Amino acid sequence: MTLTATTMLLTLSLGLAACGNKEEQNASSPSYDLKKVAFPLKKKVTLKMMNQNSTLAPKNPNNQLIFKRLEKKTGVHIDWTNYQSDFAEKRNLDISSGAIPDAIFNAAASDSDILKWAKTGTIVPVDKLIKKYMPNLSKIYKEHPEYKRMVTAPNGHIYSFPWIEELGEGKDSIHTVNDIAWINVKWLKKLGLKMPKTTDDLEKVLEAFKTKDPNGNGKQDEIPMTFINMNGNEDLKVLYAAFGGDGDNDDHITIDNNGKVNFTADDDSFRKASQYFHDLWSKGLIDKAAFEQDWNTLVAKGAKKQVGLYFTWDKTNITGDNSDYEPLPVLAGPNGKRQVTRTNNYGFDRGRMVITSANKNLELTAKWIDQLYAPMQSVQDNWGTYGDKKIQNIFEMSKNKNGEPMLKHLPLKGSAPVEVREKTSIAGPLAILDSYYNVYTTKPDDAQWRMNILKNVYRPYINHEHNYPIVFMNEADTTKLAQINADLSDYIMRMRATFIKNGVTDSSWKSYLAGLKKNGSDDYLKLKEKYYDKYQKGDE
Repeated sequence: MTLTATTMLLTLSLGLAACGNKEEQNASSPSYDLKKVAFPLKKKVTLKMMNQNSTLAPKNPNNQLIFKRLEKKTGVHIDWTNYQSDFAEKRNLDISSGAIPDAIFNAAASDSDILKWAKTGTIVPVDKLIKKYMPNLSKIYKEHPEYKRMVTAPNGHIYSFPWIEELGEGKDSIHTVNDIAWINVKWLKKLGLKMPKTTDDLEKVLEAFKTKDPNGNGKQDEIPMTFINMNGNEDLKVLYAAFGGDGDNDDHITIDNNGKVNFTADDDSFRKASQYFHDLWSKGLIDKAAFEQDWNTLVAKGAKKQVGLYFTWDKTNITGDNSDYEPLPVLAGPNGKRQVTRTNNYGFDRGRMVITSANKNLELTAKWIDQLYAPMQSVQDNWGTYGDKKIQNIFEMSKNKNGEPMLKHLPLKGSAPVEVREKTSIAGPLAILDSYYNVYTTKPDDAQWRMNILKNVYRPYINHEHNYPIVFMNEADTTKLAQINADLSDYIMRMRATFIKNGVTDSSWKSYLAGLKKNGSDDYLKLKEKYYDKYQKGDE
């Protein structure tokens, strides 16, 4: 989020003060006084919604085939206020000005947003709407009560509609490891090097990448290793597990097999790993731009095949669909052990859509949203559609083994998955369950390929049975955690960069540990422990 908690409270108060003014009335639809809504409507009506979508997608979502088909199916036209950049800031400014639409699609609502909007009356509870008007979503919650639990606020109400994407579960989930390390095997082969098995092996390989001209152009322009120094898929944290402890992940929290919640960024293994990377840095084996570069810069380097080792979710988005790069095996560190740290990521976003208090057509809106949770509709919303004559299609219409309609994924033909999908998909609230595969759709080839990598490369070394669950904290604790995390996460990443560049001394490590406490690491861990205990007891 781009606004502080204090600013958010102010903007929401301003938004409520503006209720009833002309601008807000124009931002939402009039009451159509519709009862017992059935689609398609006999007479077309309009709902007004705010949205964000990719710059690869049409600026007007109604130009997307999925929305065209939804409008024909329902008789509901959507008048969009659509933003393709700086969404959270623009969303909050609209709310503060009183320009509140009927609903916010792709809302990017944090827990803090949801609780504050609920408290100020900016959004409405939807649990009764779900029960009364939304059979598709109700069925999902009945069959998978864990999702209903995840989306239910501490006061017992539901205020938002989730995005759910199942691709395996537990340690077999596609989300188990986010930042896969990809190594240039073409360079290994050219230099006669074996695949690294230890952290010492990796250092020697990177030295060879730097000094032995593996790209064969007579210049020393190779980048042995690069990454993006921030939480996310392009970070190097997956290698921290080689140095003992629990390794590290984006939120620096793990659950051991005794059910203990551990904070990872103060462990001695974090120091050892940081010192190892300093050794690489001092030898010129780490990209000098790694601490400042963004996604586009990394992609440009990948396109030029300049890099020996990098990190990302799917190599296709960086270096294309080729055999030059393969996953780096799980490395043994100084203690000879191999392990993998689980992420705390899930295919779940509880704040994907909200209905505002400006909405005068709750039944109509709820039934329209419920269409998005129909299995074959959700599949298209998430990945893209079929039968588009203007751009590359994700699917073709096929049949399952029972002869029923099924969407079959088409080959990507070398295109980056993210680029093809963002042109036609609409995201938003949806649900794709593991039970849908080979019934309503095939599993994406790239997803199955990635799951196979996790199973074969990482799964044998995942020692922890559990990761941190999705919990819904109360407003006070949500605000406190957000405030701590904003400072703490930034501090950890800044200090890690300093350690990698300058090394770690006893003095600098002692100062760092004191800085963690100053930035709230003790309270951060206590909050995580509090809600994990509540979750385990079933009263979260």
